[in-house]
Amino acid sequence: MDRSPRILAGLLLIGLSLSGVIGAWGWIGLVPLATGVFRFCPVYTLLGIKTCNSR
Repeated sequence: MDRSPRILAGLLLIGLSLSGVIGAWGWIGLVPLATGVFRFCPVYTLLGIKTCNSR
């Protein structure tokens, strides 16, 4: 459930950076994009948060 917003936020930041609306810091969008695509968030692991319903 949290993957889609992370992927969208990452794509939005990268797109804004490429179009020149925001500066180069928009490339930080690679982080949420990668965590959404690879289904792994290091911060969740550190905090002990599990968003996957496993049996």
